[in-house]
Amino acid sequence: MANQPRVAKVLAALLVSMTAGAVVLMVLGNNPPSAGPFCLSSYYRLGSIEAAIVSKAAQSPDRWNSVEIYYSGTKAGNIEQLASLSGMSNPEDINCHFCLCNGLGGGDGQIQSTEKWQRQWSSIPGKIWYGSGQTIRICVVADGKMARPTDFQVKRIEQLLEVLCRKFEIDSQSVHYPSDWQ
Repeated sequence: MANQPRVAKVLAALLVSMTAGAVVLMVLGNNPPSAGPFCLSSYYRLGSIEAAIVSKAAQSPDRWNSVEIYYSGTKAGNIEQLASLSGMSNPEDINCHFCLCNGLGGGDGQIQSTEKWQRQWSSIPGKIWYGSGQTIRICVVADGKMARPTDFQVKRIEQLLEVLCRKFEIDSQSVHYPSDWQ
């Protein structure tokens, strides 16, 4: 019976601290502190890599032999926005297989597959790039200077590359990053 005041104080302190924690979380809303690649609540909202690489056309293991990752040259965007910035009226014309969003136009770390990937078509050589008709091109939404890839984008690129390289037996020396990739 002598411990009742102490128990009451502990329970009151617990109630106050839980209430304060709940208020802080509500104030933060959908902006958790340092929502990096290891913030599980945001990370689990992203689709699986396996679902992102599914295509309408048949995928043969010898179809692809290299991967090129490049920056979009923009600070924001998704497939539709990048197509319109390139002067294309149709998002199907974008010259890559995957677009990795940065949270400004698509979810941070969201992988969007293009029509070229869905049909297993090659990218069209244009500007200087490392590839051939067997190169998977991945566009990372960032300009590479002021807008650097987010932690989510870096982590998702690693996972996407792991799955693509395993599925299509692509050697790690056949993966080409931008010159200033982190």
